[in-house]
Amino acid sequence: MTATFAGKKLLVVGGTSGMGFESARIVLEQGGEVVLVGNQPSKAETALQALAPLGKVTVIVADLMTTKGMQHVRQVINLEHQDISLLVNAAGVFFPKPFIEHEEDDYDKYMSINKSLFFITRDVVKNMLAAHIKGAIVNIGSMWAQQAIGATPSSAYSMAKAGLHALTKNMAIELGASGIRVNAVSPAVVQTPIYEGFIPKDEVNGVMDSFNSFHPIGRVGTPRDIAETVTFLLSDKASWVTGDVWNIDGGVMAGRNAG
Repeated sequence: MTATFAGKKLLVVGGTSGMGFESARIVLEQGGEVVLVGNQPSKAETALQALAPLGKVTVIVADLMTTKGMQHVRQVINLEHQDISLLVNAAGVFFPKPFIEHEEDDYDKYMSINKSLFFITRDVVKNMLAAHIKGAIVNIGSMWAQQAIGATPSSAYSMAKAGLHALTKNMAIELGASGIRVNAVSPAVVQTPIYEGFIPKDEVNGVMDSFNSFHPIGRVGTPRDIAETVTFLLSDKASWVTGDVWNIDGGVMAGRNAG
C-alpha cells in the first residue's frame, strides 16, 4: 500500500459517514492520521471502530448547526490539532423543498453549517500559516449549486453550496503563495445517508435507482467515487491544481441526457 499521506494529518468535517468517511479511509490506508467531526455520538463511535484498525483516528462530536458546536470543534483543533495539513469539508444536510415553502429554520440549517465550515476552516488555515505548513483543502460542493433540478427543488441548499464554491476560489487566490491549495468537488446524486433525512430508509435504494438514468454514465455515484477524487486533490499528485471545482457527476453537467 502506498504511503501517499505519511506524516499528514487530515481533518474531515462531516467525516463519520458517506463521502467524508470514505475520504478518511483512503488517507488512513495511505499512511495518514485522521480527525473526524460528526454530530451523532453513535455514528461517531461506529466510524471510529471501523477506521481505527487502519491507523490513528480521533473523533470530535459536535452539532455544527449550533454556535456551541462550532466553538467546541475550534477549541479542540486549536488545543490538540494545530498540525493539521489536510482538510475536507464534507458536512451537510439536504431537504428538497419548493422555494415558496421554505421557512427561516430551513434556511438557517444550511447557513449555520456554512458558518461553522467557514470558521473551522479559518482556524485550521491560521494554524497552517503560523507553522508554515503547506497543505490542501477540499470542499464538498454540489451539482445543485450549478444546475437546478426540477425533481428536487433545492433553492436554499443550492445557495449554500454555491457559497462554498465561491469560498473555494477566494481562498485559493489568497493562500496559493503560502503553499495551501484549495479545491472543491461538485457531485451529482451519490448514495449516502444524507437522503435518509427525507426518504424512508427502506425506500432509499428504490429512489436512488430511479436516478440512475439521470446520469449519462448510467448509475448514481458511490461515496468511494467521490473520495477517490477528493484524496487525489489532497495529494501532491495534484500539486498544480487550486481554485477549481471538479464535477464528479457521471456526466450530468456535460448536457441534457434525453432518451
